[in-house]
Formats: sequence, structure tokens, C-alpha cells
Amino acid sequence: MKRILIALLVAVAAIGLLGSCGSKETTDIVIIGGGGAGLSAAVEAVDNGAKVILVEKMPVVGGNTNYATGGINAAGTRFQKELGIEDSPELFYKDTMKGGQELNDPDLVRVMTGEAAASVEWLASLGADLSDVGRLGGHSVNRSHRPTGGAAVGGHIVQTLEAAARDRGVDIRTWTSAIAILGKDGKVTGVRVQDLQNDKEYEISAKAVIITTGGFGANPELIASLDPSLKGFGTTNHKGATGDAFDLVESYNVALVDMKQIQTHPTVVPNNGTMITEAVRGNGAILVSRGGERFINELDTRDVVSEATLQQANGTAMLVFDQEIRESLSAIESYVKSGLVTEADSLESLAEAIGAPSDALAATVAEYNGFVVANNDSDYNRKSMARTLDNAPFYAVEVGPAVHHTMGGIKINTEARVINADGGFVESLYAAGECTGGVHGANRLGGNALADIVTFGRIAGRNAALSTR
Repeated sequence: MKRILIALLVAVAAIGLLGSCGSKETTDIVIIGGGGAGLSAAVEAVDNGAKVILVEKMPVVGGNTNYATGGINAAGTRFQKELGIEDSPELFYKDTMKGGQELNDPDLVRVMTGEAAASVEWLASLGADLSDVGRLGGHSVNRSHRPTGGAAVGGHIVQTLEAAARDRGVDIRTWTSAIAILGKDGKVTGVRVQDLQNDKEYEISAKAVIITTGGFGANPELIASLDPSLKGFGTTNHKGATGDAFDLVESYNVALVDMKQIQTHPTVVPNNGTMITEAVRGNGAILVSRGGERFINELDTRDVVSEATLQQANGTAMLVFDQEIRESLSAIESYVKSGLVTEADSLESLAEAIGAPSDALAATVAEYNGFVVANNDSDYNRKSMARTLDNAPFYAVEVGPAVHHTMGGIKINTEARVINADGGFVESLYAAGECTGGVHGANRLGGNALADIVTFGRIAGRNAALSTR
């Protein structure tokens, strides 16, 4: 009996050792990438009856979603209605198509703008606070939802989604990189992954795979190859945003769209990479040159504001605001604590501190305040001017453009299925978020990234789950 027991123990140990060295695992769905799209897909998939493993190559989940600040756009929400804001999916659609220079895929935009309100309500049902509603560039009305007081929205959404995913039993594996999407006869059957901490590879068999790896804004070589004018630009992206999806789908003849459409964000701190949220401008801040003068409608689309800023001395500008704006947006406090903000008791003192002519800056602010009172910006036709700049102290931050968002990527249809070069779809393969293309066209409007990743993340998760039944 003792010999039999020892033999059994040895056999069990051997099986365990074999498993740790690369045995296959099985699940319903594997999600590649743990940002906002991947986490949304995971929650929705489980709620539709699927078992999910989510792999994320970074040590934490969230990706670029962790750094989103301004808001998640949606039209016709209860939060807008409570604030007396009139909006509609149709107006949201028109703003998005105009902002994307009509290069967007209309069908995908219809889905995002039509279902974003449900995405906001869904997030709220999971515990997210999205009651504050502001406006970002290119939008006709206030529709950018964020936490109370204008706090940063991205990290809050990640925390909400991660908690919901873990509560539902999603198997989240960080430090785990997908190195291949497995398939047979054109149908996806799982993934091969690498455990980066233990340098171990293994396979996960699955009935469906969802790609949510994010964009390629942190891949300077790929950026420069697609748009040489961006060579040497900084980036707002986290270091994991390297475009992993493209190598993963290469063998499946997947169609790519809008790859050369790469967006710069106009208000990024030079040589630092900290993005100053568009919501600062949305709440009333202005941009001035080294001469202390405005040079653009601050709430024009990001491509337009970036180009105008690059024309200024040193390719940068000063973002100027006052105490009332600071108090209106709690996200500003992190910039102050990081030492990025210059503060002064008067406009004259602020001008001296930033090297601008004091009389010019004072005249610019006085003129702008007059536009606010008259509700008519006769210089640059800015439509949304939330408040005058006359409450000391005054503040300034030097800003310039940096690579921010990659609009191009994998082609998907309205069901988030991955489309191949022949116009069909790759069976059992789905994608959502910044790794896909078509939603934003030539230029993404601020606040639309979160609307995109949550809405299409949910669609991918739901449809993948239904396909496994």
C-alpha cells in the first residue's frame, strides 16, 4: 500500500510539472488586452454565459484607458437631461463624421453614437460616477461624461470594470503576452501566450478570441513609417501601445483601414509627455502665443489646434486659465502637484513669468472676456466660452502637440467581427478599441475613444459569447 501511495504521489507531481511546462488550457473566450475595451468585453461576455480568460502583457490592466481624462461621450443620457442639456444621437453622429473629415465608416459611427448612452448607463450600473458633463473640442453640446467635479475619468472606469470583471470570475492574467492566434481551416481556435515572469509558453484553446490590444502610439518606428512628419514626436501613450495586433492577425489576411491617420494631441507638456486634458479648454481656458495673443479657436478639432500650435515659436503655446477654472475641474490639481503649472497673482505677473509682453496678455484676456459676455468670439468663432478669465490667481502651462491616438487598425463590422481582405470575416475572431480602424476617420474627437472602446468592447463580448453557445 505504501508503494502504491508513493507511486500515485509521483504521478500527480509529474502531471503537475507537465502542466506548468506548457499543457493546453481550455475556455470559451480569450481576450487579448486588458484596457477599457478588453475589460468591457470580458464583463459583457460573462454576463452572456461565457467563461473568459483575459491576458494582458503589462503588469496592470487599463492600458491607455488609465490616462483618459476628459470624459466619455454619449448623447441623450439621463445625466444630460438632469442638467438641461438637449442632445441626440443624430447630432453626435454629425459631429463625429465632421470631426473625422467624413473618412469614418458611417455604419460604425451610427453604432457608437446610437449606443453610447446605453454604455454610459451600463457603466453607471456597475458603479461608475459619470454625473459631470462637459464639452470637448468639435462637439456641438456638452456630452463628455466624467466623475463629479470634473475628475479624471479613465482610471475611474478601469477600476469599475476591473472590479466587475473580477467579481464575475474573469481569469485576468497580467504579465502574459499573446504571441500567436491559433486556427485551423480559417477558423480561430485559441491563442499561444508567453508568461513573461516565468518565461514559459503555453496554449489556450477557445471557441472565440477577442483582440483588444490598443493602438500603436508608442511605436515610433511604425508611426514614422506611416507619417514621416511625425518622426521624433513625443507620445502620450503608455509604453505597451505598440501595435501588437497587426503581427497577430497577419496570417489571417485581415483587412486594415486608415493606418496613416495618426492624431496628435495639442496640449501635451513638452519633454514630459503629460497630457493636459481638453476639458481645461472646455471649461474656459485659452491658448496664447509667446506674444501673449490668441491664435486659434481653442475648441476646434485636435488636428487643427495641433497644426496652429506648431506654427508658433518653438512649436508650443501657453494654456492660460484662472482660479475659477481650476476649481471647476479637479483634474487640474494633479498638474499643479506635479509642478507643471505657473501661478501668479495678476495677469501682468503671469506674463512676466512666462516671458510674454504683459500689456499684450492683459489685452488678450480683456478682449476674450468681452467675447464671453457678448457670447460672440469675433476673432476665432469659438462657440463654447464657459466663463470669463478674471478670478486671480492666474495660471499657465506650456503645451505642444504629441502623438496621441492612432485612428487606423483592423477592419471590423458592426458586430465587431474581424473582416478579411476578401470582404468576409474571420470565423470566431472579434476586435474592439484602438486596435481597430474606421470609427474615427481622419481625426478623433475628444471623449470618443471611451465611447468607442466601451460600446464596441461590449458588442464584441456579447457576440463572441453568443457564438460559443
